[in-house]
Amino acid sequence: MTESWVTQSEAFSRLTAGEQTRLARLRPMQVPKNQTLFHPGDIAEGFVIVLDGQIDVYLTGPSGREILLYSVSPGQSCVQTTVGLLGQQAYTGEAITAMDCKVVLIPRVLFTELMETSALFREFVFSAFASRVQGMMHVLERVAFHKVEARLAADLLGRAEQGVVKATQAVLAAHIGSAREVVARQLDAFAKRGLIERERGAIRLLNREALEKIAEISHDV
Repeated sequence: MTESWVTQSEAFSRLTAGEQTRLARLRPMQVPKNQTLFHPGDIAEGFVIVLDGQIDVYLTGPSGREILLYSVSPGQSCVQTTVGLLGQQAYTGEAITAMDCKVVLIPRVLFTELMETSALFREFVFSAFASRVQGMMHVLERVAFHKVEARLAADLLGRAEQGVVKATQAVLAAHIGSAREVVARQLDAFAKRGLIERERGAIRLLNREALEKIAEISHDV
């Protein structure tokens, strides 16, 4: 017999047999890359469990500028969904699959029942929520107190594969909480200093050591 997604999940393996059976009836869904799962103003229909892949949640300002609030990977939760289900609040951000994903949606009714009756389920939800809020505080800290060049250098280093970064300026800007025009100017500055080389559709890192030193800068903007 094929093992269900519930027993494969460390978070739910300690639930009672009855609770696991109810969850096991929910079928995992395959969601392709670049699929929008919710928009600002939408109402949460259920609690999403990510089994494989990654979902990125963005906040868009009036000017159209985006910032990546957090990413949801297996074992993590979406704070906006938790707030929406527990606080009856509409989404303020937008969720997009960063890659092909495998997810399970726990309907609102079942989610509410488990929150009321299962201490272990509540523990998972609140623990994941606390961890996610802490992560968002780190994002705010970086945006508020770290210079753009330091944030960009750190992001480039984290993305590089064999010394090459394949990401648009818009994506880089969203991930470091800045504007695309600012990122473009900073990339030009890095290139003039011989730290990177801009290629068609890619950025090649030429001096990792110098970029690592820049990434350590944490002075006020």
